[in-house]
Amino acid sequence: MSVFAYKAVNPKGKHFEGRIEASDAGSAAFSVKSMGLIPVSIEEPTAKRSKLSVPNIRFQRVTGKDILFFTEELATLVGAGLPLDRSLSITRELAPKQALRVVIDDLLKQIKGGRSLAEALASHPKQFSHLHVSMIRAGEAGGVLDVILERLAEFQRSADELRSYLIASLVYPALLTAVGLGSFGILFYFVIPRFATIFEDVGAEMPAMTLALLTMSNLTRDYWWAVLAGLASLILCVRGWLKTSRGRRMWNIVQFKMPLLGPTLLKVEVARFARTLGTLISSAVPLIAGVRIVEKIANNQILAEAISKIADGAKRGEGVSKPMRESGVFPGLAVHLVGVGEETGRMDAMLLQLADVYEKDVKTSVKALTAVFEPLIILVMGILIGTVVLSMLMAIFSINDIAF
Repeated sequence: MSVFAYKAVNPKGKHFEGRIEASDAGSAAFSVKSMGLIPVSIEEPTAKRSKLSVPNIRFQRVTGKDILFFTEELATLVGAGLPLDRSLSITRELAPKQALRVVIDDLLKQIKGGRSLAEALASHPKQFSHLHVSMIRAGEAGGVLDVILERLAEFQRSADELRSYLIASLVYPALLTAVGLGSFGILFYFVIPRFATIFEDVGAEMPAMTLALLTMSNLTRDYWWAVLAGLASLILCVRGWLKTSRGRRMWNIVQFKMPLLGPTLLKVEVARFARTLGTLISSAVPLIAGVRIVEKIANNQILAEAISKIADGAKRGEGVSKPMRESGVFPGLAVHLVGVGEETGRMDAMLLQLADVYEKDVKTSVKALTAVFEPLIILVMGILIGTVVLSMLMAIFSINDIAF
């Protein structure tokens, strides 16, 4: 048995907190419900947090996980039949960050002032996307706000799960690269220069490889500021170029044409397109409006242009699958599944199924890529470090030859 901390409300909206023993979180939630309460959160207590300092709100920002927390809690409370203003008040009390509480306070103020929840969310574009606002607006118009909030939370959970998986998959290759570059830097900046002193004392001539590496090391050590300035200038120029429409488009083309990596990136974008549009359509957002929303939040300009053609085709009555096929961007499976959805009148279900398929494919592709890149990184770093070590060994052997 474990001890779980619970937060709950009663049908009148009064907030309760406590601890309960249970075998798992599901059993704990059942026990809380049997007490006549509505569980808001069930979690196993961790080590006590330090109370030495309170984070300054100026250094806080509302993250995607905070918005997911807000959506889940609000969906639970509204689904339990509590009024929207009371649900927001309770969510504000449960918010883990002061920055999120400030946002909820403003939402609550606007709601009490007569504005709709969608209008209030739209006044915080940095925290709530156009997708979020449009779905809430559709839920309020249809009187199914609790259902829309649950779908929105499910969408955010799926997107966060895929993003977390991708980040976790990149941690080990990034760590390998950092350790390899760190080892190379130590040899390059601290070990090789010592050989110059040894050769000066002996009066021997250094091998060509050692001399070349020593020259590179001296140039970098003496002109490190120029190297850093050059790298900073290059990064700024590239970032500025990528902000232009032409630069971003060219980079997106290069991304999709990369061997091994390109198909995986395309699957990520198609999965995001399918899940977003499927969620919007299932939330009673009109097709053309939903396609336009997806176009605005697309990360890839090539895909955004293809989505724009889909919206234009849908306006002309061509449906979705035909413009998708004509764009030449979407894979054949995506086009066929969307076509089946149009024929059966279950476009939203087919899009969500398509998203599931491609998200699984992305995870499989990422596993394959990491299986290739990890030994490749080790090989490249081994060659670089081996070159440095070989140059030092050649220098040592040349000193021994002079001694004899």
